[in-house]
Formats: sequence, structure tokens, C-alpha cells
Amino acid sequence: MNAIMNPSMNPILIKFAVTFLLALLFGFERQRSHKPIGFGTFVFVAIGACGLTIAALSLSDEPLPLLGAIVTGIGFLGAGALIKTTDKIFGFTTAASIWVFAIIGVIIGLGEYFIALSIYLLIWFVIVIDNYMEIKGLGSYQKKITISADHVINKEDLISILGTKKYKILSMEKNTKTNQFSMILFVAGSKKNINEIPKRLHGKYGKEWKGSFKIE
Repeated sequence: MNAIMNPSMNPILIKFAVTFLLALLFGFERQRSHKPIGFGTFVFVAIGACGLTIAALSLSDEPLPLLGAIVTGIGFLGAGALIKTTDKIFGFTTAASIWVFAIIGVIIGLGEYFIALSIYLLIWFVIVIDNYMEIKGLGSYQKKITISADHVINKEDLISILGTKKYKILSMEKNTKTNQFSMILFVAGSKKNINEIPKRLHGKYGKEWKGSFKIE
């Protein structure tokens, strides 16, 4: 009992504590950034992988098959984090993060703290760069936008509304009873530009057309 209560005498508790702390900090940052996967998932995946690794080392002379099964199984969980739209798939970073945190849990379970910490620091380095690029408006962000109007919006006006030429019209529809035209577009651009689309729709063009819009 005393050994369990004293972490310095119980390496298993140390492994779980380190795994929990690393996953919690990263997961909290992901949740704060409004990502689809929060701290709970990262903690559960990492601790579960760590626990299974410890069990594999304790119960088997050949733990490699079980360790390989852990990483493969987490791959299916990561696939569930992918978000598919009409012609795009998002969530690769989140899926990869889940997978790599399972690996971190496995490595800590093996007692290789230096390797696990090195991977963890590299992950944070990537996140810092990604956040910097997001603040600077670098990179490409995509949104699906549905626009309804009382007339057909020509190409020039559409570019002015969207603030970019990087768009694809997925579908167009006309309601013969209300004479409303509706189109669904897939728009790519900087985060700042995407966020300013509602302002442009409410501003100049809001006075020129009667309709509605939805951004997903």
C-alpha cells in the first residue's frame, strides 16, 4: 500500500502521471482552439495506450504484437475524426494527433521518457507554427456557403461578396414559386477573409439583394 501511495517507489504511477499531464496540456490547447477533439479524448487515448503497454510487458514475453495492435487500433479511432464534405476531407491533423498520442502513451509505458518528451516537444513546435500562421492569415481555410437571393448573382458580384476567386459552385437551384435563386459554394481563402464574408453580405450587398446565407 505504501508503495502505491509513494510515486518514487512505484514507476507505474509515474508513467500514468506523465502520460496524463502531457495529454491534458495538449488536449486543453486543442479544446481552447475549438477543435473537434478536446482534452478528454487525448487523455483517454494516451492513458489507455500506456496502460495496455504496461500490461503487455507484464503479461507477455513477446509484447510487440499487442503494441502493434494498439497503434493500429488507434488508427481507426483517428479515422473517425475525419470530416468529409462534398469534395473535401478535413481533420487530418486531429486524426494524426490522436495516433501520435497513442504512440506517446506506448513509449512512456515502455519507460522511454526521453523519446516521448522529444516527440511531445516536436508536436508543440508544430502547433506553435500553425497558430502563428493562423494569426498572420497564412494558409488556406475552407467553408461551405449557401446563398439565396432574388436574382442570379453574376461572377463579378460573387467574387466581391466572397473576396476571393477561389470558389467552386457545388449546386444551383431556383424556386419557381418564390423566384428565389439558391447556390451552394465551396470557398477557400485566408481565415480573415472567410470571417469577413458575413460582413460583406450584410453591408453593401445586403441593400441590393433580398435573401439569406448560411456558412458551415
